[in-house]
Amino acid sequence: MRPSVLGSAMRPSASPLVSRISMLSRPSHSSRRCLSHQATATPAPAPAPVPVQPARAISQLLKWKPEQNVDNVVVHGYVRSVRGLKAWRFVSLADGSSLDPLQAVIESGLAEGLTVGAAVRLTGSWVASPGAAQSHELQVREVKVLGSSDAKFALQTFPIQKKYQTPEYLRTLPHLRPRTPLNALLLRLRSEAVTSLTQFFARQDFVQTHPPIITSSDCEGAGEVFTLNPANDTAGQPGKESADSQDSFFRSKKYLTVSTQLHLEALAQSVGNVWTLSPVFRAEQSDTSRHLSEFYMLEAEMSFVDDMNSVMDLAEDMMRQLGTDLYQSDTVKSLLTRTPHFGQDLAPAEEVDRRWQGLMQPDWPRITYTEAIDILKQHEDKFEHKPVWGAGLQSEHEKFIASTVGKDRPVFVTNYPRDIKAFYMRPTRGPGSEDPSRVTVDCFDLLVPELCEIAGGSMREHQLEPLLDIMTRQGIIKSPSETASEDDSGNGLQWYADLRRWGCPPHGGFGLGFDRLLSYLSGVQTVRDIVSFPRWYGRCDC
Repeated sequence: MRPSVLGSAMRPSASPLVSRISMLSRPSHSSRRCLSHQATATPAPAPAPVPVQPARAISQLLKWKPEQNVDNVVVHGYVRSVRGLKAWRFVSLADGSSLDPLQAVIESGLAEGLTVGAAVRLTGSWVASPGAAQSHELQVREVKVLGSSDAKFALQTFPIQKKYQTPEYLRTLPHLRPRTPLNALLLRLRSEAVTSLTQFFARQDFVQTHPPIITSSDCEGAGEVFTLNPANDTAGQPGKESADSQDSFFRSKKYLTVSTQLHLEALAQSVGNVWTLSPVFRAEQSDTSRHLSEFYMLEAEMSFVDDMNSVMDLAEDMMRQLGTDLYQSDTVKSLLTRTPHFGQDLAPAEEVDRRWQGLMQPDWPRITYTEAIDILKQHEDKFEHKPVWGAGLQSEHEKFIASTVGKDRPVFVTNYPRDIKAFYMRPTRGPGSEDPSRVTVDCFDLLVPELCEIAGGSMREHQLEPLLDIMTRQGIIKSPSETASEDDSGNGLQWYADLRRWGCPPHGGFGLGFDRLLSYLSGVQTVRDIVSFPRWYGRCDC
């Protein structure tokens, strides 16, 4: 038996102050007769009530360890579990602010409607707990069910239970999945990361911008874009006119953006260094743990820079600062000290801690693509795909480079062959670029252990003639000798070339997969579980 719960300390009893109020509110018969003859007498003022404290987050309460009992404590949350004895109920309450729930002790007579999933307001005393789970508990005197969770009306119990549920099952409930302790923690990690990044760029005098999501072009040129049409637009339907028809909504094909980079380049010519955190979309029919159809990309563009090292310095400083800002936060501490119950689907806590430590290390290694190929060839018997100069690095190659060269730190791989990179990247200049059979571009991929590529950037070709030449050779625009129709404006990219006509300075930038970064730093094994409402090939549930 729990003395503090079942004893007189828990049972509701009038305090001296309450007793005095009660006596003053019920005068005796003789007093009433006396008062009737003293109508002009001024009644004694009622004692001031004990103030009710504002509602506190559960994370705040769990840190609060007062030496004395505190009355009139209010907390809001969702019932995670209910257990109890005949006269008492022990309720685990969660509000998303902490991995650990709050324990509330409630008389059975007050516990009506306290079912799993219900939204409630509890008022009571914050007292020392005799149990070992937490130092204090809430002894409740008032219960208010603000949102019921009633199986009689839902014809089923609340789907999210305290017991273990697989990530695959939880993905079928994307509207309820955020209420699990782990997914609530991941939402807080995302919020804190956005705050840190916003502050970093503000200190660097970058301007945050909002480029468009609807575009006229495929930035990457890979053809993995979603075409946009209104639901009632008949253009493009079988037997109807094509989506290029003048009758379509935008009068020509439009897409959901795969990258905001091109528009950032235009904005950078206005206010200098710019950045954005924006959703992007790719119609890639891939079913791997690293791919989504909708995800967030952090992109930055720097004006008046002619050295790619400046762009890599920015990306490195940004990520190191993110690690430094968040490593000591309660959210990251919860990730690194979680119990096995909360972490059985995550990478081991020791591995996740090494990732954070590596992120905060100085002087990340930088090697060229050619040097990477030479390293891989020394160990080519370990790979399914043999490393060949001129071909892209496979996932197994990137993992090997990240682990052997980086040694827990991220690794920059620079100067990839021109033929496997995007048209807008500037050709490499200087020593080592003279071989016409090995033309490279000023670009980089940032590799991290286990996850591989997490960011990529480049210097942009800022001169008009070289840009037009590569766009023509890749078929993005037609050559001057060819006759183009009036609405054939270079796959919607004529405006991009036009930026080079009117004072375009040297510039460069990078893009970072924000969801991949969060997946890497949290230990979540698939990017589908770091996003609240994931969309991927074959799935878009709500």
